[in-house]
Amino acid sequence: MALTKETVVDKIEVLEKGQVQVRTATRVLEDGVVLSSSFHRHVISPSTKTDGSWGDTDISGEDARVQAIATATWTSAVKTAYQEMVDANAI
Repeated sequence: MALTKETVVDKIEVLEKGQVQVRTATRVLEDGVVLSSSFHRHVISPSTKTDGSWGDTDISGEDARVQAIATATWTSAVKTAYQEMVDANAI
């Protein structure tokens, strides 16, 4: 009877304004059979605003598949549309 724990990115979704939503599953397995699982989600935006100016979001710490999807998705047009949406909704 071997208990193991694994953490995997099991879902990657691109939202309407280019944000990438990542779901990470943490599973406890016994002899390869899942005993329990839990999930964590986080969202990565195409651009990040720091000190009033827009810059590229750092995705270097993300899973390689998440990086590939973000890089393919975050065109200049997507970044601009996201920035305009955020700026329009700023209070």
